Amino acid sequence: MQKKETDLSSFNNSWYKTGASAFARIGWYFISAAFFKSAFPINSIKISLLKMFGAKIGKGVVIKPHVNIKYPWRLTVGNHVWIGEHVWIDNLADVVIEDNVCISQGAMLLCGNHDYKKTSFDLITGNITLKKGSWVGAKSVVCPSVIVGNHAVLTVGSIATKNMNDYTIYQGNPAEAVKERIIS
Repeated sequence: MQKKETDLSSFNNSWYKTGASAFARIGWYFISAAFFKSAFPINSIKISLLKMFGAKIGKGVVIKPHVNIKYPWRLTVGNHVWIGEHVWIDNLADVVIEDNVCISQGAMLLCGNHDYKKTSFDLITGNITLKKGSWVGAKSVVCPSVIVGNHAVLTVGSIATKNMNDYTIYQGNPAEAVKERIIS
């Protein structure tokens, strides 16, 4: 029996809508390059620009240099959130980051994937939610459709492929619960 093969020429994501006009996407491309993906240091300007492009941003949010945000109009950030250097928020779907969340350096929030079972390698998207007080460790990855529970921790270099329980520390690839998070 002949096995089927991936055929990227048949890829079609015409069903996917970014949620903004081509003009907004082009504008964001240049703003993002100048103020977010760069070493630009002034946080208040970054916050204002995100809001201008439709993001909902709380107070006390810190966004470090070299952060990549795909679509600000699909981003909601609560109060007192820290977003570290080289974080990539690839929000092809909605990303909600609740209050007091820390996203450490080089972490990735990936809302898109591909259906490897189809020859056309179809796009799959899913929302991501980081609940209050959660911590996404450096160089870790949160995959599409994952909810990181209240005060949960995804340790350095780990990959969350499924929902994470409240007050639980996860580690590994795929990330597994290793112990309870106790905050003193």
